[in-house]
Amino acid sequence: MGMSYMILAGAIMLASWLVSNRLKSKFEHYSKLHLQNGMSGAEIAEKMLHDNGIYDVKVISTPGRLTDHYNPSDKTVNLSEAVYNQRNAAAAAVAAHEVGHAVQHAQAYSWLTMRSKLVPVVQVASSFVQWILLAGILLINTFPQLLLVGIVVFSATTLFSIITLPVEYDASNRALAWLENKRMLTQQEHNGAKDALKWAARTYVVAAIGSIGTLLYYIMIYMNRR
Repeated sequence: MGMSYMILAGAIMLASWLVSNRLKSKFEHYSKLHLQNGMSGAEIAEKMLHDNGIYDVKVISTPGRLTDHYNPSDKTVNLSEAVYNQRNAAAAAVAAHEVGHAVQHAQAYSWLTMRSKLVPVVQVASSFVQWILLAGILLINTFPQLLLVGIVVFSATTLFSIITLPVEYDASNRALAWLENKRMLTQQEHNGAKDALKWAARTYVVAAIGSIGTLLYYIMIYMNRR
């Protein structure tokens, strides 16, 4: 079982590394594709918010690279410094995608609502679930119920990663539809934005597959304990 887990973990880590590297290279490539409309990521985000009738969400700059996110608790679209200030296809894609989440929030998109409800559970679970699973494996013969508790707790994080998929894909679809309908980008710029978001979404796919695979591994250990 130990070797099986090492192979699984290695395959997941490799896939994650490959997708992450590909994503970074895509964003670097499309960061050189400057927008003919001359708008920055912040300006695109503001326009998309207003076009969707949203005026109570702030667009702010946040430190780091690829740290962009929407915070539903304080209604802020947080754009990394490069995305906030730059005027290229990558910045447009990310800015519109994050506003896509704000639109989901404003329209009470069901998958986003479910994910938001799971956030506090996952935050607590992720801080100690690995220790429960480790202890559960060490005590598998004397106290198998502990591993079962770990599996139940880890299931919450797995469910979160699965629910994240439709949330992220829907945000990208909303972003690309708005960019196209409002003729914000040229065809080349739009294709670049679409490709960048495609690779961003694949990072969530890899994470979900990894979480499902890990969960199944622990379930197998529990079921084969005798």
